[in-house]
Amino acid sequence: MTTDAFLADCRARLAFDLLSNTWNAVVLWALRDGPRRPAELRERIGGISSKVLTETLRRLQFNGLVDRRAHPEAPTGVEYGLTDLGRTLLAPIDAVGAWAFAYGDEVMAAQDAAAREASARD
Repeated sequence: MTTDAFLADCRARLAFDLLSNTWNAVVLWALRDGPRRPAELRERIGGISSKVLTETLRRLQFNGLVDRRAHPEAPTGVEYGLTDLGRTLLAPIDAVGAWAFAYGDEVMAAQDAAAREASARD
C-alpha cells in the first residue's frame, strides 16, 4: 500500500466508503447463507425499515455486490443474493466483527469516559 492509499480516487477509500454505511455490511452479512426476500431480510436483521432496506439493497446492487432476482410466479417474488464480488466482502466484515467483539468494551469505556469528562466541563 502506498502512502496515498486514502486519497479520494484510491480503491482503498472506495472499500472503506462501502463499509462505512451502517446497513451495507449488515445486509451483506444477512445474505451470507443464500438469497432472501426483503421481508425475510427485515426479520433477520431487525431494526431496519422497509425504506432503508430498499435503499441499501439498491446501493449494493449498484455496486455489484447484490443481485436482484424476480420470480414472476408470486406478486412479491423478488429475492436478493450476494454476487461473487459481494461474497469477497464477507471475510473483511467477519474480521471487523471479531475486532468489535474483542475490543468493543474498551471502545465503549473510552466513550463513557469522554462523555463524563465533557459533562464535568459543562
